[in-house]
Amino acid sequence: MLESKPRVVVADDEEVIANTLAMILNQAGFEARAVYSGEAAIEEVETFMPDLLITDVIMKGATGIETGIKVRAMLPSCKILLFSGQACTADLLEEARAQGHEFEILSKPVHPSDLLARMRAVVPGRRSAVTADSQTALLSGQS
Repeated sequence: MLESKPRVVVADDEEVIANTLAMILNQAGFEARAVYSGEAAIEEVETFMPDLLITDVIMKGATGIETGIKVRAMLPSCKILLFSGQACTADLLEEARAQGHEFEILSKPVHPSDLLARMRAVVPGRRSAVTADSQTALLSGQS
């Protein structure tokens, strides 16, 4: 029996980044959708029911941390992976930790192999849907 593809929502207010990450993930065997704000991520989570939310920390409107907190309350099984290229992220993460919220974080820019490795660690139970062949093709530039 073929396991369903792991579902991922990618949220970044830089549309090129969100679209590129979603494309990389789709090519690697995930079912990924790109959104461009924290608010849009929350709406997408309600209907798409992802296994994982990957969100930028610093966005217009709701931050990735605020989005992650809301998503975790709505869908506790959804894993949250934050990414950011800004130094002020540390203060926001520290504030969230003080309130009892822990999040995985990746630094921008992120290499596709690093992203996929972190995702396999975060969503281990769904790994079989992502084949080694699809990862090798992605990382070598083939599709």
